[in-house]
Amino acid sequence: MAAAVFETCHVACCANRTPNVVSWSRTGIIAFGTCHSVALYDPQEREVVALLNGHTGRVNAVQWTDATVNLFHVTSTQAVECKGHTGPICAVDAIYTKDSEILVASSASDSTVRLWLCSETTECLHSLSFGSGFMMDVSLVLLPGSRVPVLACGGDDSRVHLYVRANGELKKAMTLQGHEDWVRGVAWASTGVELLLASCSQDSLIRVWKLCAKSRSDTGAGDDHTVIRMKEDIFEVEEKVSFMYAVTLETVLAGHENWVYGVHWQPPLLKGGELQQPLRLLSASMDKTMIIWAPEEGSGVWVEQVRVGEVGGNTLGFYGCQMSPDGSMILAHAFHGALHLWCKDRDKEVREWRPGVVISGHFNAVQDLSWDPEGEFILSVGSDQTTRLFTPWRKRGSKQATWHEISRPQIHGYDMQCLAMVGRFQFVSGADEKVLRVFQAPRNFVENFANISGTSKEKLLDCASLPEGASTPALGLSNKAVFQGDLAPKTDEGEERFNSASDQYQESYFHPLNLTEPPPEDHLLQNTLWPEVQKLYGHGFEMFCLASDSSRTVVASACKASKAEHAAVLLWSTASWRQLQMLPCHTLTVTQMAFSPDSLLLLAVSRDRTWSLWRRNQATPESPEPQFSLCAHTGKDTAVHSRIIWSCGWSPDSRYFVTSSRDKKVIVWGPYRPDSSEDSATPLQIKPCSSILDVGDSATAVAFCPSLCADNSYLLAVGLERGGIRLYRWRPGQEPAGGDDWSSCGETTASQSHTLAVKRLRWRPTAGRAECEVEDEESSWVQLASAGADHSVKIFNINKRAL
Repeated sequence: MAAAVFETCHVACCANRTPNVVSWSRTGIIAFGTCHSVALYDPQEREVVALLNGHTGRVNAVQWTDATVNLFHVTSTQAVECKGHTGPICAVDAIYTKDSEILVASSASDSTVRLWLCSETTECLHSLSFGSGFMMDVSLVLLPGSRVPVLACGGDDSRVHLYVRANGELKKAMTLQGHEDWVRGVAWASTGVELLLASCSQDSLIRVWKLCAKSRSDTGAGDDHTVIRMKEDIFEVEEKVSFMYAVTLETVLAGHENWVYGVHWQPPLLKGGELQQPLRLLSASMDKTMIIWAPEEGSGVWVEQVRVGEVGGNTLGFYGCQMSPDGSMILAHAFHGALHLWCKDRDKEVREWRPGVVISGHFNAVQDLSWDPEGEFILSVGSDQTTRLFTPWRKRGSKQATWHEISRPQIHGYDMQCLAMVGRFQFVSGADEKVLRVFQAPRNFVENFANISGTSKEKLLDCASLPEGASTPALGLSNKAVFQGDLAPKTDEGEERFNSASDQYQESYFHPLNLTEPPPEDHLLQNTLWPEVQKLYGHGFEMFCLASDSSRTVVASACKASKAEHAAVLLWSTASWRQLQMLPCHTLTVTQMAFSPDSLLLLAVSRDRTWSLWRRNQATPESPEPQFSLCAHTGKDTAVHSRIIWSCGWSPDSRYFVTSSRDKKVIVWGPYRPDSSEDSATPLQIKPCSSILDVGDSATAVAFCPSLCADNSYLLAVGLERGGIRLYRWRPGQEPAGGDDWSSCGETTASQSHTLAVKRLRWRPTAGRAECEVEDEESSWVQLASAGADHSVKIFNINKRAL
């Protein structure tokens, strides 16, 4: 039942900040670790096809083995458990030794490398200790012409260590020297008769070693000093019979200008019923470039074939790289978790590489999100200090629209905490600072949004007076507007003249874009900012929550507080951005606020375990601006919740409101019947009008669906601290004491749930699905967006008829 109710529409996430966390399978699916989960992403369909939950810590390494995914971490996975390491695991690799047996190598920060045999059970075969050293990467392969596995380990001693497992024993074969700094990556490739081992290092170099079988007669031929040949290192493997193997240095590849973090061979291709290994090597570096290396056809000399990367920006480089099975796409992941995809352009005669559309998301906890008033896009803020905008995009010729990040309106210097929409293209955001910031969409965004979403520009807003874009000054936190005149280069008779240092070193990195598809990461960082139009001062501590009314005339804000004097709610006018009022009531931090849909009431819930309800006074000629007065609240004697109240929300008819708390209780309060003749000074008698719903876990988020169910009951979504989301129907006519007023009607599955606390739930303000071109307002589909501490934003489609 639960699977039929919740349908995952979109997952926005990014890769973890570790080198070996992305792996591209031969079937074309990309697996990457994101917080405590592993995401399986289809680059052709541009969507996450599955999330594998089960880890209780950050996923550090992911590796595909043929058609089976093997996921390893310090803690157990859902499928198989390998216990033994005492520190976080940083690298894994795996090969099939028999039909159902998988040999796994893992390296961890406990200075050990372990070999495991996994079938129906798991067994630790060997443990190698490196004293106080660390192995950064491991790679496994079978020796040519045998079933003997060889293990390569690259570490902080600047060497590559080779181990061979024969006759049940793991013996060291040799040590390869040459690198002058930590070895960051190792990767084997098998050409059938010989093996190639690529190693990359912080010395900015890549070394390729060749390993081939050797006969005993060949070993004596090396004494001929008249022939110039590379030095060979020879080792012997004893298994039933004795085998000799020689290792030589094939080439040294110099082309990167910074640490090389990852190397990856193009996967073998099936030709004529046999697997053939293409000699193409991909490398990724902290210099923000990826290079494809291959030997020239005539000379066999390894040369740089393709170089792609990012120019400018203030980001660090690439942590790792992967190549698609057919070699037509290459992928890198960066320090901030972003995936960078390049595709070979098949339409042109000269096949150029161009940036491709790929998934993106926050790289830290998502704290808040909001739909725009029309329900066409979502804004989210997170502890990664960014504000991101997601909207559906329908590629030409494609029936299905997919969600993508098309703008990053704010890249801040403080962790973001909250936001509130105050118009179609205007929002207020709060961070771990005392200032609120107001942002307005620039002309370039509005035009690109119209192109990508397929909306008419005329329907959006008048762009004539808007700035072209925005940029952030060096060492600044405020996005400055960039106008059309700022984009023209300043020249005087063909010669540049600088009146000041600021003219010489231009701070405007903005370049207007004409987008027909979602932009890549470098454009999101530099060219999609929104200009800041106002700062709001008034709070004494870091911002915590924001709310705006449905008429978009008033914004309420609250900050962190440990005393009553700082716990007051401030009201702001969106017309003048003046502070309208201070609403004191609570003694500790106000955790969330919500205006009723009719804009007449403001509800606030607090860490002090109470709520307060404020009513809008009738406007008078003397005071035309909105003013609110306290009309109801709970105190220590009347409070029902025994722990912090995390969240609140209003029913669509403004009659009831709901609160959820750490005490696992969800309670509906009311009723309130708006009556214009009622004296605003008369205190309201607000009492629980539902039975207490115990959800079994701390209820961190709650939201009423904006439309009623078919039987006129109310639909609520409750987000839990463990990451699950549940749907309940509540009927106000039932007797509250018996608990019959609540009925559960669905919850997210283990793979659909967040792995950490749900921070915010928001229903789409209009019925239907945003990605569907034609869907009437009477549609049975509604959409629910959730923000999680597991770095993800999720959008669910819910069919009310299935409830």
